[in-house]
Amino acid sequence: MSEAQGTAEVLRAAAELFPDEVVTEARVRHLDLPLGGGRFALITLDNGFDHTKPTTFGPRSLANLNEALDRVEAEAAAGEIVGVGLTGKPFVFAVGADLKGVKLLRRHEEAMAIGVGGHDVFRRLAGLPVPSFAYYNGAALGGGVEAGLHCTYRTVSTGVTAFALPEVFLGLVPGWGGCALLPNLIGADRAVGVIVENALNQNRMMSGPKVYELGIADALFEAADFLEQSLVWTSAVLRGEIEVARQDPDRGEAWDRAVARGREIADEKVHGAAPAAYRALDIIEQAKGGDLRAGFAAEDVALADLIMGEELRAGLYAFDLVQRRAKRPAGAPDKSLARPVTKVGVVGAGLMASQLALLFARRLEVPVVLTDIDQERIDKGVGWVHEQIDFLLLKGRIGQDKANRLKAAVTGSLDKRAAFADADFVIEAVFEEPGLKRQVFAELESVVPEHAILATNTSSLSVTAMAAELAHPERVVGFHFFNPVAVLPLLEIVRAERTDDASLATAFAVAKKLKKSAVLVKDAPAFVVNRILTRFMGEVLSAIDEGTPVEVADRALAPLGLPMTPIVLLDLVGPAVAHHVAGTLSAAFPERFRVSPNLGRVVEAGKRTLYVHDSGKPELDPEVAALFEVGDTVLSEEQVRARALDAIAQEVGLMLEEGVVAEAQDIDLCLLTGAGWPFHLGGITPYLDRAGVSQRVLGRRLLPAGVASVPE
Repeated sequence: MSEAQGTAEVLRAAAELFPDEVVTEARVRHLDLPLGGGRFALITLDNGFDHTKPTTFGPRSLANLNEALDRVEAEAAAGEIVGVGLTGKPFVFAVGADLKGVKLLRRHEEAMAIGVGGHDVFRRLAGLPVPSFAYYNGAALGGGVEAGLHCTYRTVSTGVTAFALPEVFLGLVPGWGGCALLPNLIGADRAVGVIVENALNQNRMMSGPKVYELGIADALFEAADFLEQSLVWTSAVLRGEIEVARQDPDRGEAWDRAVARGREIADEKVHGAAPAAYRALDIIEQAKGGDLRAGFAAEDVALADLIMGEELRAGLYAFDLVQRRAKRPAGAPDKSLARPVTKVGVVGAGLMASQLALLFARRLEVPVVLTDIDQERIDKGVGWVHEQIDFLLLKGRIGQDKANRLKAAVTGSLDKRAAFADADFVIEAVFEEPGLKRQVFAELESVVPEHAILATNTSSLSVTAMAAELAHPERVVGFHFFNPVAVLPLLEIVRAERTDDASLATAFAVAKKLKKSAVLVKDAPAFVVNRILTRFMGEVLSAIDEGTPVEVADRALAPLGLPMTPIVLLDLVGPAVAHHVAGTLSAAFPERFRVSPNLGRVVEAGKRTLYVHDSGKPELDPEVAALFEVGDTVLSEEQVRARALDAIAQEVGLMLEEGVVAEAQDIDLCLLTGAGWPFHLGGITPYLDRAGVSQRVLGRRLLPAGVASVPE
């Protein structure tokens, strides 16, 4: 049996494990290259019967590519073609492995077969009797990138906006050649940037020009005629008119420094809590010797180990939440009930209000009017928006015409009656004080049209109470954004006791146009994210109040790999805001939430942060330390962590009992998109389940068995 036949057998066996694979075809067509370049075979990857889904590689898809390579290899050996090209359907090259199938695997040998099968197919692109060319015409992720890396040459389109090796972000390694090939192509430091640094920075994408700049692609062509220009370039290469020069990577100390830098990045981001980055770095370190077969074998083992690990299952669960559940919010009313929104009003002109105005103007492309108590505040808010538009223009994110339209759309007015008389959606972003918000709504109700939605950006207060005295409380909704508004995708949409379906449907329709991940939440104190963050932060502050050193308590959650420590998060939120939210929750649930007296002293003293950065790293401000009055109970990091995790599990259980959200999945989606909690945790509930915390605290799992864990 030939090697190609052996690969086909492996893939046929693996295909039985992926019953619902969306199969990618590998269609071969022949053409004559321009300028007498010779007969050429072009393979197009296309799951043409389902244009709504991006092209992926499952076992049947790999088998189809393997068969196409059988054909072109025979043609090349017979001298019938001078080269082979690989490209994708419009706007998509290929976006990697079929992740739906990966989570069905139950045994290590099954996972190994997937790694080996991918390697065996892709490396045939490098072993053809003629040169091979990858034409990155559109989105290329994971295995899609790696298929191209096996080719002799690569071109990329200027229109590519999504190019990445995201595996480490999900809990895997680039396992079909990425870890071994990329550092030997562009150098270890750049490869670490793509494989580890980008992945751990919320799966940062690269553009076509960046791909070319890094040396991943040998040529860059405009999107409009990308394939045509790529074929002209290919002809020139094959005719010897263009020689592709690549610099040999430095395999000396620079390689070692790059790997060390990668480990520092991984330590900073996940604190050893997730293995994927470290496994990828191990393979990059090994790739220094240039032995690709050994590198591929190491990738196979790492891939199989990680596929059978709980972190990947949590990562795939998180990926599914963000990609699917976020687009179909649980409990959202029929979208046909939504009313059109042609003008937006924003009450307030502070930083949050200004961020909202910019977002509404950019995404809805409708007039937006800010109001405040004096013209100076209004001018400052509108000025900030216009300044941000200028920045977008300077960065090339928008053109001059678009900038002019956006500036014209965002205005300010002291006269609410004139400003909001024809507004369809008005959101308040004033100080978190119940009486003030009720006053704002009462004033708004007297000036807006009867159909207008009244929204509040409150982070913790009762929306029902705000609407209680209105003539039409049914049109009031909570619309809680997270700061910074342009970055964090979550939007908690709060249904008050009397909010009607039409108002709620309009809120969800607006959220979709804003490109936010909307989650329907019950009108309960602090809703989801702030309730959980305040509960676990409260346990950390309690430990400090009792006598645990600040640095010990702050390190306690490090093994979870959270994006920042509790005290750094407190600094980001601001002591005054954290103190206010804690007070709101303490009033509602005094048996579980307490207000730290030390935090109260910090706020009373007017301190806006707890840390100073004089030495280059955060240290407790001596003036803050002098305010603290602590006990003599000193807990270890493990004890603080156990208290915090038990508190989170209890709070999640209570929120589900109260119906704050439809399911535990919505809590995880909120933490992933509103608090930046890592994919390897799956939000929080998969971690609580696999660590045994939910069983210990609640006597049950939070998720059904197998949802975010290895199938039993």
